[in-house]
Amino acid sequence: DLKSEMNKTRKLPLKKDTRASDSSQEDAIDQWARRRKQFKDSKKCSSTGGSSINSTITEGSINSEDARSVDLGLYSENEDRGFYTENFHSASWVFRGDDVSPDNSPRCLSKRPRPVAIRERTVKIAKGTGNYPWGFRIQFSKPILVTEVDTNSAAEEAGLQVGDILIAVNGTDVTSMPHSEAANLARKGPDILTMIVGSDISRYPNTPRPTCRGYLHKRTQSAILKGWRKRWFVLKHNGYLHYYKHKKDEGKCRPLEVTKLEGAEIGVDTSLGKPFVFKCIPQAGSRIFYFCATSNQEMKRWLEAMDKAVHPIHQNHVWVDVTLHNTTLPPLAIKNPECLGLLHQLDRSKDVWIQHYCILKDGCLYFYATLRSTPAQGGLYLQGYIVSEQSLGSKRSVIELKPPSEEFKTFYLCAENVNENKRWITALKASINKWLPLHQAIQDFMNRPLEETRM
Repeated sequence: DLKSEMNKTRKLPLKKDTRASDSSQEDAIDQWARRRKQFKDSKKCSSTGGSSINSTITEGSINSEDARSVDLGLYSENEDRGFYTENFHSASWVFRGDDVSPDNSPRCLSKRPRPVAIRERTVKIAKGTGNYPWGFRIQFSKPILVTEVDTNSAAEEAGLQVGDILIAVNGTDVTSMPHSEAANLARKGPDILTMIVGSDISRYPNTPRPTCRGYLHKRTQSAILKGWRKRWFVLKHNGYLHYYKHKKDEGKCRPLEVTKLEGAEIGVDTSLGKPFVFKCIPQAGSRIFYFCATSNQEMKRWLEAMDKAVHPIHQNHVWVDVTLHNTTLPPLAIKNPECLGLLHQLDRSKDVWIQHYCILKDGCLYFYATLRSTPAQGGLYLQGYIVSEQSLGSKRSVIELKPPSEEFKTFYLCAENVNENKRWITALKASINKWLPLHQAIQDFMNRPLEETRM
């Protein structure tokens, strides 16, 4: 089993230097503990201040075979072998491979056969009012593609996303059907539009769209003011429930409160003698939230959405699974690398250069202690990085990897000579260029003059 083998590998202890004294090891452990506590504390502070980095961050080092510290900087606790991934998880990316011609859209959004990493789901949209009662557009293409979802529409509340592929409409397969016929199927159908759609998980790992929103009455728990208050609630795909005083405050003001629903207990409540009341008991803390809907149908809608947040399906980005698998392989077992060889990486905390054997593949740079070492010590996700040749200190030629945002870390690498540096720079640029930010890919695709139908 691949996952169990990966977990076993990730639990392997780091190699220790037999030449180091016990006291130096204890000092290193103490230093690590202090740094870990410092970053945990800073993470708590940044989360209350609205940090743009979503995942939990720690800092540490990995020891090579000769016990020299290799500082790979910040990396997510989910990739605990030293992979610096924050620049990747801060945005969605489209892999376009070697097809970098501006005349062609990324293959995930083109008319080519759709990738195998498709996750199907059922979307039910209640018919609204007006000329476009469902609130989305579909693109003339095969398969049919959703190209726009109106804000605050029934389609958005149902979880329909830009880039979703239409597979079936009201029970009829539409994968080989013209988009005009699919639109007629929807228009002539019942007031509840039922669609089976597919989404490419490599493009949409964690797209932040609300799963449910609307007004609810919330029971106040103040000892002074008791009763029910009407509030605007927004349940997001990340499983957090936000609420505001008014609908107009969403996106303009900080929420009055944010509650994590994963692991919570939810259900209908009859203890208060009031209809359409349901409760939520978060896993953290002992507080009980009581909500009151305007109808039984509205209550069921919220309970269904909350239940999905309580029991989330955790899905890795498909490329993350690939890179984690590659870390378990010997260096030369990674197929079709774009570049390989020795590189020195600057440990800025100690101002020393640490040697690695490196493999470059599809925007990921893997670090190994030696050519025969397994597993990989760590690596860098390079999406969005800018590669250039710089001079640094006594070295005339150094590879600088500059991040797309100042919140991320800059890396400095150096090969054996100037010519090797140039070879690596060329390969790194080509590898990074295989990725395109999701918003840019969608914009490029939307700019193509193709026929659309608004629903």
